[in-house]
Amino acid sequence: MSRDAETMDAEKSGTPKPTADHQQKTRIIYVVYIIAALDITWMFLQFSVTPYLAKKLGFDTLWFGYLQTTVGVIQLIGGPMFGRFGDLFGARAALSLACASTSVFFVLLASATHPILLFIHKLPTVFMHVLPACQMVVTDLSEPEKRADALSKLGLCFGIGMIAGSTLGGNLNTRYGETVTALVGAAGSAFSLLLVINFIPKSTKAETSGSNTKIENQNKKVFSVGEITRLMKFPGVMRIFLIKIIAGLPSGIFQVMFSIIALEFFKLEPEQNGYLMAYFGIVQMVVQGGVIGRLTARYPEKSLLLMSIGVSAGVGLAQAYMQTVLQLCITVTPMIFSLSVFNIITDSMLTKSVPSSDTGTMLGLCASVQSLVRTIGPTIGGFLYVNYGLFSIGLIKFSVNTAVFVFLLCLGNLKQKE
Repeated sequence: MSRDAETMDAEKSGTPKPTADHQQKTRIIYVVYIIAALDITWMFLQFSVTPYLAKKLGFDTLWFGYLQTTVGVIQLIGGPMFGRFGDLFGARAALSLACASTSVFFVLLASATHPILLFIHKLPTVFMHVLPACQMVVTDLSEPEKRADALSKLGLCFGIGMIAGSTLGGNLNTRYGETVTALVGAAGSAFSLLLVINFIPKSTKAETSGSNTKIENQNKKVFSVGEITRLMKFPGVMRIFLIKIIAGLPSGIFQVMFSIIALEFFKLEPEQNGYLMAYFGIVQMVVQGGVIGRLTARYPEKSLLLMSIGVSAGVGLAQAYMQTVLQLCITVTPMIFSLSVFNIITDSMLTKSVPSSDTGTMLGLCASVQSLVRTIGPTIGGFLYVNYGLFSIGLIKFSVNTAVFVFLLCLGNLKQKE
C-alpha cells in the first residue's frame, strides 16, 4: 500500500497518521526515560553506600544530617542556575553536564577515606540534576494537556531505578564493599553520558518561539537572579510554590531521615535495606504506571492536589505510631501515591503558568524546592528523631498537611462563592 493510500485510510478512520516529527519526539522521550531510570539506579546505589560509609568514618545521626544538609544547600544554589542553563544552551548540554557531574561524584565517593572527603564528594551535586533535565525534555516535547501524564512516566522510571539500584547497591556493598559499589556508579553514569551525546538533540525547544525569542535568550545571563525571580510574578506561581514548600517539608524530613531510621530504628542490614527499597520501587511503578495517568485524564489538577495533601496527612498519622517493618510497608502505598501526585501536579501546574521558553528555569526552581527541603530537613529531622523519636516526625507531617488541606478547601469554597 502506498504512503498516500495509508494517509487516506487514516483520514477515513478518523485517526490522524503520526508525523515524522511526532515519531522523532516520541523516540527522544523514550531515550530520556531510559536515562532517567539509569540515573535513579545510580542514586539508590549511592544510598546503599553513604550511610554505612559515614558510620564507619564516625558520623553520628546529627553529623549525617549535616552531610545531607550540605547536599541540599549546594543543590539549592545550583537548581535554578541549571534550569536556566538548559533553557539557554539546550537539553544535550544540560544532560551532559549532569551525567558528567554524577560520574565525578561517584569517583570522589570511592576515594572518601576521611570525614572531610565525604563532605568534599558532595560538591559535584551542584550540577547533578539529571531528573530535572529529563523533565525539561519531556515538558518541551509533550503537549500541555498530556504533560502531567508524560511527567508521571518519569515516576515509573523512578520505580524501576529504585528497585534496580537498591538491590544492586545492597548486594554489591555486602559482597565487595563501598569502594567497588561507588565505582560501579561512576561507570554507570559515564554510560548515561554516552546515551545523551548520541541520542539527545542539542535543543528540544519548539521552533515556534521565533528568532526574536532566541536572540533575546542568548543575551540573557545564566546567573541572573532577576530573570529567575521574574517567573515568581506570574499568576498563581507564588501560591503553588509556597504549598510545595510547606506541604512538602514534612515528607522531605521523613525521606532524608529514612536511611537513619532504617539503620537505627528498624535495625536493617545493607542487603535488607536494599530489598525494602526495591519493594518501595515496585509500589512506585504501580502507582506511576497504572494510576496517575488515569487520574490526570479524569480529574482537574486542583482536585488532585487537594487529595494528595489529604492522603499525606493520613500517612503522617500512621507513621507516628508504626513500630515494625510490616507497618512501614503498609504505609508505603499511600505515602508514595500522595508524594507522586503532589510532585507531578505541582510541576505540571507551574510549567503551564510560564512561557515555553522558560519551562527549564521553572523546573530548576521546582528542583530547588526539593533542595530546600533537603537543606533544612536533615537538621530538623535529626533534632526531632534524637530528642522525640519517630513519633514526632509523623505527627508534624499530619499537622502541617492537615492545615494546608483545610486552607485549600476554604480557599476553593471562597472562590466558588465569588
